[in-house]
Amino acid sequence: MNSSPKVSDSNDDHCTSSSGRTREGRLMVTTAILLAVALALDHVAGEPRNAFHPVAWLGRLIAPFDREWSEHERYQRLVGIPIALVVPLVPAAAAAGFVLTATVLSPLAGIGAAALVLWLTISLRSLLELTDEVVRATAGSAAALETARDRVRGLVGRDTTSLSPAELRSGALESAAENLADGLVATLLPFALLAPFSLPAAAAAAAWVKGVNTLDSMLGYPSKPHGTASARLDDFVMWVPARLSAVAIALGAGAPLALRCAATWARTPPSPNSGWPMATLACALSVRLRKRDVYDLNPDAELPALEDGERATSVIRAAAVVSAVLALVLATGVAVLAAQFGIVDGPLIAEIHLLQPQPPLAEAGQWL
Repeated sequence: MNSSPKVSDSNDDHCTSSSGRTREGRLMVTTAILLAVALALDHVAGEPRNAFHPVAWLGRLIAPFDREWSEHERYQRLVGIPIALVVPLVPAAAAAGFVLTATVLSPLAGIGAAALVLWLTISLRSLLELTDEVVRATAGSAAALETARDRVRGLVGRDTTSLSPAELRSGALESAAENLADGLVATLLPFALLAPFSLPAAAAAAAWVKGVNTLDSMLGYPSKPHGTASARLDDFVMWVPARLSAVAIALGAGAPLALRCAATWARTPPSPNSGWPMATLACALSVRLRKRDVYDLNPDAELPALEDGERATSVIRAAAVVSAVLALVLATGVAVLAAQFGIVDGPLIAEIHLLQPQPPLAEAGQWL
């Protein structure tokens, strides 16, 4: 008589545990699909034209703040603090509102909106196409070499007029490695970590990071004191993505020991972050990457040859896939831990059944 309730409780616990695992599995499948859709859109469509790209709109929003606010450098720096703190919140709020509105209309529309936001915050195809173009041009005629000099200016911030073909390839490879972190991992990682809990929050995080990156690219120069806060915020935000990108490059190149080699030179560049992916790519390819009078990575090797440049883009493509897998693994761990500690009971977005009728508007809040 007394044993039946115990068996029932045990069965209930088993069912609850099994249900939780199933729920978490559906969650990670949903997150994986979101990452895959965003990467596929970037691979197929690339970036939208500037007139339609939210990052270009953000640039127009930032432009009025890029001016001399005071004759005193100290006041310039102080003015830069609210700029750095407030401006990135604008794209974050817009992204969250967009996904939230779409989710109220339909949970499936919310998922599509979140994938769209992630796509708009990553940039891989255009970067690799420009890198390929520069590398190929360095093997051509004198006119093609001038084209390479002109095109590489879109990748690096240096005088290219006196650079040799090998140095032009070095600049292109440095930028490809650094922008793997800026253009992909920086937004992919927070999106993946938050997607299991809230799609609007995931979209907001990706857009916020893109806002921070854009501010730094426009204001974060020593000659612009009002951009000092933006540069420091970007350094903080990029600390993890830069190092995760280095891991992805080493794995994508099939050279995990490149990380150990890269540690020797990773702190040579002025940036606390960019040296990690650049040095790792240099070690993985066994090439030298150099910016005159600034840094020299893996200096005992030769500057990249044409075939090194071609291989580099393949390594970055592989590293992009590795980055997505690493982000998904980290997201899985966070979601499982959160569920175990009762912080959340798994992501409700994973409960969507495409073949069932969608809930009415009044019930749509359950998907948030």
